Amino acid sequence: MSIKDNRREYDYATLSRDSLDRCPFAQFSQWMDQAMGAGIIDPTAMCLATVDSNGRPWQRMVLLKGFDDRGFVFYTNLGSRKASAIGGHPEVSLHFPWLQMDRQVIVGGCAQPLSPSEVADYFSSRPQGSQLAAWASKQSAVIDSRAVLETQFETVSERFSDGHIPVPDDWGGYRVVPTEFEFWQGGEKRLHDRFSYLLTDNAWQIQRLSP
Repeated sequence: MSIKDNRREYDYATLSRDSLDRCPFAQFSQWMDQAMGAGIIDPTAMCLATVDSNGRPWQRMVLLKGFDDRGFVFYTNLGSRKASAIGGHPEVSLHFPWLQMDRQVIVGGCAQPLSPSEVADYFSSRPQGSQLAAWASKQSAVIDSRAVLETQFETVSERFSDGHIPVPDDWGGYRVVPTEFEFWQGGEKRLHDRFSYLLTDNAWQIQRLSP
């Protein structure tokens, strides 16, 4: 089968204006709960899109580590490509691809740095191996081989052999404060249901979009 012939119908569910919650955070929470309950692999995985100082977009998958009516939280190395882009252009986009449920959610907003206390609280909750990896990897930096990375991991493992692993100076996180949401439910014959929430004068305006 060729790529152009690879297709299927989207018939998991439908989405109507009446079924939507007036609050996009509540609607997202409902869909997240359903995605987790459906056994989707990595339901908290989201594609983060940034734009660098030259206007070039880039995307990568990161894990959502918390959300509430203030925004969506993720953590990263502050020397990474994503952090560098955010430093110069904090407007970003998040995309949740719940394709097993014929659903997608897009969130647009501004990425704001988390406080040191928020970062420390989360870092202390991570498995020891993940804490050590944060010290071992200078994210996005060029390395000669995997052996270099493994050696760095062994070095920091010995350094913190007493079990106390502090937060690295170059590790932190962001909260994406939304100004726009889009909820997409795949529909038969490509008649998808799409609804946007746009923040206008401190109120969320809901609109149906053509597929």
